[in-house]
Amino acid sequence: MYTAPIIIDRAENTRGEIQLQKRDGEYEIISNGTFIMATYNGESERLLVKKAIEKAEQPKRVLIGGLGVGFSLATALAYPEIETVTVVEIELKMIEWNQTYLANYSNEALKDPRTVVIHADFTNWMSQTKQIYDVICLDIDNGPDWMMIDSNRSLYEKDSICLLKSLLTPTGVVAFWSATASSKFVDRLQEVFGDVSIYEVPQEHGEPDYVFVASQ
Repeated sequence: MYTAPIIIDRAENTRGEIQLQKRDGEYEIISNGTFIMATYNGESERLLVKKAIEKAEQPKRVLIGGLGVGFSLATALAYPEIETVTVVEIELKMIEWNQTYLANYSNEALKDPRTVVIHADFTNWMSQTKQIYDVICLDIDNGPDWMMIDSNRSLYEKDSICLLKSLLTPTGVVAFWSATASSKFVDRLQEVFGDVSIYEVPQEHGEPDYVFVASQ
């Protein structure tokens, strides 16, 4: 039976409208009228981080592009060897919601002293940072083939993949979340990184999510 959502909060900016709503006790986030994520399904977001951290050698510094509902951040912080987790999030409202309505879903991860939150566009920020990371996990837009914000498309091109590689330690790992399979993107990853693993995450409704993990 269909349950109408209760709108909790919404905001408009240059990218359009973002909305937080609640349905059957769970939160959903809508961007420009399109569902993008919810608190009731975080398996692929957790896998994104888990596979990357466990692939890396002596991971201590993690960079996450896209805060979401906090599942990725909470997963990274669950590893005691992780010393810092830097999260870059373009939507200020997403950060605010993770401090309030969504805080319990990440075990109050934004209050963890190891967490650093940066309000910025990741595609711009990554070309300016001087920091180096052991693990980079990206959950931005819907992946390489299905864009809600066209400016995110460049993140999945070869030049950006090379830039991301330069932000990694020699034994570092980068992982990408995607709503679709993408053989062309995998080919690009393999051109830059020698080792690429693909994980398919079945969904109860609709097509599976995918996680791509690349390392040298």
